[in-house]
Parts: sequence; C-alpha cells; structure tokens
Amino acid sequence: MRNIVVIDAPSNLGLRPPAPGTVPGCYKLAGALREQRIVQRLGALEGGVVVPPRYDRGDWQEGDGVFNAAALASYTRKLADRVEHHVRAGDLPVVLGGDCSIQLGASLALRRIGRYGLVAVDASPDFRHPGNSEHVGAAGGEEVALATGRGQQDLTDLEGLRPYLRDEDVRFFGVRDYFEDERAELAALKIPVVTVGDLRRWGAADLARGAARSFEAPGLDGYWVHLDADVLDPAVMPAVDSPDPDGLQPGELVALLRPLFDSPRCAGLTVTIYDPDLDPDATAAALLTDTVVSAFAPS
Repeated sequence: MRNIVVIDAPSNLGLRPPAPGTVPGCYKLAGALREQRIVQRLGALEGGVVVPPRYDRGDWQEGDGVFNAAALASYTRKLADRVEHHVRAGDLPVVLGGDCSIQLGASLALRRIGRYGLVAVDASPDFRHPGNSEHVGAAGGEEVALATGRGQQDLTDLEGLRPYLRDEDVRFFGVRDYFEDERAELAALKIPVVTVGDLRRWGAADLARGAARSFEAPGLDGYWVHLDADVLDPAVMPAVDSPDPDGLQPGELVALLRPLFDSPRCAGLTVTIYDPDLDPDATAAALLTDTVVSAFAPS
C-alpha cells in the first residue's frame, strides 16, 4: 500500500487575470481543500508547499508567447523536484493547485524517471498552441500541448527532455461533446478523447479500466491523472474560470476516477482550477473534496 502524500502547488501563473488589476484566485485551492480536511480524510502524509513566483505579466502583450514564461519554467522545475522525490520513494503524490500549468511539473518529473502517460480529466483538452491558435499566452489552457512539445522552447524543452509526454500516451476524458474542432485535431493525432456523452453511453468505470490497462503496454511505466474541476457541470461546480455546460455529475466523476486510482500504474494526481473566490460559502470546495476522497476509497 503506497503512502498518499499531499503537496500544495498554489500557482496561478498560467491564467489570465479575471479583471484588470486582479489575479486568479485558484492559488487558494489547496487551502480551501485543506479546510475540508482532505489530508486527514485521505489518510495522507504531508508533502509541504512548493511556493510559486509572484504573478506578474509585466509588459506582456498578445503575440509575445506565453506570459510568465520564465516564472513558469522555474516553478515547473521546482515542482518536478518534489514530485520526482515522492514517486521514486514509492509514494502517490496528490498535488493541489493552482491552475492547470502545474501539470507541467508532474510531466517533467515523470519524464526524468521514465516513460509515463497522462489521463487528463478536463472539460477542454488544453491543447492550444501556435499551430492552431493566434491567442497563445495562458499556459493553463496550453499545458498538454506544451508537454507534448508544441510551443516555445523555454517551456517545451526544459532539461533537454522534450517532449515530456508522447502523443500516443495521452488520454482525455470528460471533454464536452460540442468541442468539435479540438476533438478533430486530436483525432488526427490519434490522441483518444472520451466525451461526456461517450462516458454515459459506454460507462465511466469500464472506460477508465480500459484506459488503465492500456498503460500496461511494454515500455510504459505508468500514468498520471490530471483533474480539472471544470469537468464537473457548472450546476454543481460553478467556481471555475470557464464554466462550460453539460458536464459530469459528481457520481459520474467518482466512477471514472476510482478505477484509475486503483491501478498500481497510477503515479499521482493533480487537482486544479477550482477558485475559492467564486465559492464564498465553500459549497464547491466541500463537493470537490468529497469527490476526490470518494474516488480514493476502496471499491
């Protein structure tokens, strides 16, 4: 039985400001889930905090590439050091974000160790890159593209390890059915995308077990699970920066996550995007915590 270790990664470096002169509130995610006693309820050990650099876009303008890039590169290495330490020790890290750019830290850590895949449970694929968009800038919507080697070198080729993830080792779950353009590009790259409709049609648990088994192929060492809170429907999870309708219900998400966490091939989890500033009564924090804890409970 591996030790679950909770690590705080309170970075908001990858998101645009919600309003002029403000910063995204998702850096408070870890604190909000800790108030819900997530560490105790998971029976987890303390992994400490990886403190991010200050959020400061300076004189960045559209067309300048990814903002906060130097800070993101530095933070990615620091977070990778912490994740790598625990994975090598045989622990299962649960990394509480932050925005989705923290996934780069996990991907770099695992790339240092071997060949790992990614199961991204997210409303959208976060696959924006210069080849498909003129609006590259926010790494929190681009981290899977960056991790697969698409984009500027100072983020895609840290330590000369580009790409951190191979296309064929990425799986998406929970993408909204109406994101047709994004799904078409991924299909052309042979990156599997399981939409909300697919999950309901074929069964979340069965599809998750199939995904976990796919990482038992020779040459693969395992996979990481990335959970973006916006995969949940806004009716139950409104506290995210981009709430998209027609998402998963909590029970459906638990059914998807539990087989992924049950597998010994699962190397860890990132939890991102929930914004306590948009959740004054902590209802969404309680729901997200309950969901993660339930998903780790024995089947």
